[in-house]
Amino acid sequence: MDKNYYAILMAGGVGSRFWPVSTTEFPKQFHDMLGTGETLIQRTFSRLAKIIPKENIFILTNERYNDLVLEQLPEAKQEQVVTEPAMRNTAPCILYAALKIQKDDPDAVMVVAPSDHWIEDEDAFIGNLKQSFEACAENDILMTLGIQPTFPNTGYGYIQYDKETKDARKKVAQFTEKPNYDTAKKFLSEGNYLWNAGIFIWSVNSIVSAFEQFQETMTALFKKGSFVYNTVQENDFIQENYPLAENISIDYAILEKADNVYVLPATFDWNDLGTWGSLYDKLDKTPMNNAVVNARVLPENASGNMIRTSNDKIVVVDGLEDYIIIDKDEVLLIYPKQKEQDIKKVLQKVKEKYGEQYG
Repeated sequence: MDKNYYAILMAGGVGSRFWPVSTTEFPKQFHDMLGTGETLIQRTFSRLAKIIPKENIFILTNERYNDLVLEQLPEAKQEQVVTEPAMRNTAPCILYAALKIQKDDPDAVMVVAPSDHWIEDEDAFIGNLKQSFEACAENDILMTLGIQPTFPNTGYGYIQYDKETKDARKKVAQFTEKPNYDTAKKFLSEGNYLWNAGIFIWSVNSIVSAFEQFQETMTALFKKGSFVYNTVQENDFIQENYPLAENISIDYAILEKADNVYVLPATFDWNDLGTWGSLYDKLDKTPMNNAVVNARVLPENASGNMIRTSNDKIVVVDGLEDYIIIDKDEVLLIYPKQKEQDIKKVLQKVKEKYGEQYG
């Protein structure tokens, strides 16, 4: 293993489209969503540890999840948990983490990876990551892994690359936010668009340099604390200054502005596990085409359903097709799969009527 390889595991999201299992107090990355015996964050940590020294894997999360991280990742030490005192999207936390790493290891190369994605072929993932690490160690470039699209998905961002590039890594032409269906179909037909998986690789020097060029105010804010990073004074500085940072994503802050961005078309299967429907797609199906987690199901004229309980409950379903059926504690959700994007709105209504404790 290369001692200059680092990872930033992004674990601060709430995953509200996985309500009622995923809640503000206990988000989806800390759940065993697929019934495999491992939570999503545990699986991601062990995957990254195949190529990155465990002590070089930092977990970036909201301070309210600090204890959850340490409980689920006993191999990680407290100093590896980088907590945000305020939600400020991905750019500030990535800059903060990069400056911390750069202070101790100016030769570092890092990957930024979500903690809640599912990757089937882990050997292929490690191969793609190693290839990217080597390219970023040798060149002043910012890299991302793009996923070959299999259908015109409107829930993902897209990366367009230069068709003329003959190398394995492609020069990025532009990033596009979630398109409508017709636009997504057009992207697939053009053949040089990839799904944006939100997995980024770069040297600490390259990403800090990009922040200095495109985000002067934010860089000045965080560089004020350079002398206290990785010391006992760091927390006080971050508590005072982090909330002052602009709320902006790494895509808007850096990647859409820089001209040294490259994408490597990934060779592994990937699912962002963003909704109950995406989880349904990954799970094995019963003869009636239902996906079942932690439940014993007796179906009658019921197919295409996503069914999950928390305690091996017997579930009898008759006459439902393509529904999400989730039982957790005091909440039972029975909702059409085709309307899964509206679960966020449903959650808001539940909290307004019955209280914040249900979300």
